[in-house]
Amino acid sequence: MNGFLAFAFDLAVVILRIAVPVLAVLILIKLYVSLRHNRRDERPLIMLYDEDERKAVPVLYWENSIGRSKSCDIYLADATVSREHAVLMRRDDGWSISDSDSKVGVYVNGERITERTNIYLSDKIRIGSTNLVVKRAEEFEGATRRSWFFKPNGKKSIGPKSLLVLLTIFFVIISAEACLNNEALKTGIIDLMPFTYGLITIGIMWLTYIITALVFKRVNFEIESLAFFLTGVGVMLSVHQSEKQAIVQLVSAVCGIILFEFLIKILDDPDRVSCLTKWVYGASLALLAINLIFGRTQYGAANWITLPGGISVQPSEVVKVGFIFVGAAGLDQLQTKKNLFGFLVFSAICVGALALMGDFGTALIFFATYLIISFMRSGDFKTLFVAVGAAVFASVIVLRFKPYISDRFNAWGHVFEEPYVWDTGFQQARTLIYCASGGVFGVGIGNGFCKTLFASESDIVIGILCEEMGIIVAVVMAVAIGALVFYARAITTRSRSTFYSISACCAAGLLVIQLSLNLFGATDILPLTGVTFPFISAGGSSMISCWGLMSFIKAADERTYAVRRESLFSSREE
Repeated sequence: MNGFLAFAFDLAVVILRIAVPVLAVLILIKLYVSLRHNRRDERPLIMLYDEDERKAVPVLYWENSIGRSKSCDIYLADATVSREHAVLMRRDDGWSISDSDSKVGVYVNGERITERTNIYLSDKIRIGSTNLVVKRAEEFEGATRRSWFFKPNGKKSIGPKSLLVLLTIFFVIISAEACLNNEALKTGIIDLMPFTYGLITIGIMWLTYIITALVFKRVNFEIESLAFFLTGVGVMLSVHQSEKQAIVQLVSAVCGIILFEFLIKILDDPDRVSCLTKWVYGASLALLAINLIFGRTQYGAANWITLPGGISVQPSEVVKVGFIFVGAAGLDQLQTKKNLFGFLVFSAICVGALALMGDFGTALIFFATYLIISFMRSGDFKTLFVAVGAAVFASVIVLRFKPYISDRFNAWGHVFEEPYVWDTGFQQARTLIYCASGGVFGVGIGNGFCKTLFASESDIVIGILCEEMGIIVAVVMAVAIGALVFYARAITTRSRSTFYSISACCAAGLLVIQLSLNLFGATDILPLTGVTFPFISAGGSSMISCWGLMSFIKAADERTYAVRRESLFSSREE
């Protein structure tokens, strides 16, 4: 390559490397700004009028707990009312109320109810000695609480098409950067294979948006855009490692999108979800049983199943979706002992099966998710303390009978010291070196050396990400996932069912826990656990699972399911 061409080549590379982190930061900001805006005003859905106290009680949520506990959505300071007395809920066919096994029962128009009962305008509800009258929301004149996360309508945020244009430009730039690597500079021959995969990713993204907008009539596309943002980076990092792996990532992304859309359709009806829970329960246990019987050991864990054609899958990744599906429940089901005991048994089987497979990293993710679900369902710290105590006891046993796990703990914090730097801590020590060598803008996609390490495409992919794309892009990818926790928590006040609230928070929590174990394990802040970086690490099962988990967050967004324009509330005479 002559001098002028070499100069032009170098200039193009510099421009691309600077443009990538700038665009990544811009996309992240625009994504979450869009998630915060274009929301309905937080006004009551209906109102309950307390005839004795002569005060109006706003009903803000689709599912509302009523009781003497101050944690209830509708608090009644009445000694005759149980702590969790009743549940007031809205469905597509209107409003209803159910008794939560209270001592004195719930009465609608003077008659004690024994099952979920529809209520209408002007109906009288007696809970304990408190008499409530159902009224329209327009009659409420007081102020309501507002979420700190969401901003009221008025400020225009970026539209889905504009966001996709930004993502398209981003993918084109990183594809071009991947083409203009050091090998191209040396030989003068530019390999367009990375650009081909970039264009395929762009095509899948736009096709998904067109189907979503035209077929499903949805106006929001931020969650999908976030998933594509991460998926595209993962695909591009794998191109120079293995073309086969890049194909696997793209095919898995398509399968994940199909699962994503399928689950959103299933989750449309909270009552349907309740009916399907037992089937998901059985299917998840069946997958774990198949894994235990036919699983082969790879990377120290027997959690791989080989299908015809040499395709390897990890059923435990799909079980993550089933675990949250079973763990979440509607508000009128949460307090039943049968439901709580069933989930406890299910959790114990899942964690125990993963431990038997030797997949302790995934077992830890399941256990942490169990703690989140348990707390959201009960709010009982005592139960959590008992569970954590049992986990600590189990960990001691694991360290006693699994020497390689004990070796990782011994190397923890000492990966640059002898003898760990050449043995147990070799991967982490080299990962830290390569992370530092990437600097702010990275050395360019395909130019790094971290990819020569064992499991560089999965367990320690943060090394490739930092080295080749720079620390700014790596931080953006981590924040993109981490911020989902705040978003999921914020939309719980607007979700149509407690099922959506719990499942969204737990899906976001699971992704963040998995991300933390991967990042902190690879960088020696925690012992190396061998779990993947969501969407970025190579692995078809992991990619499908991540898209499936995002469906719970999408379903919790009130904009996902268009509510009919006609009123869902009428008088009994109507």
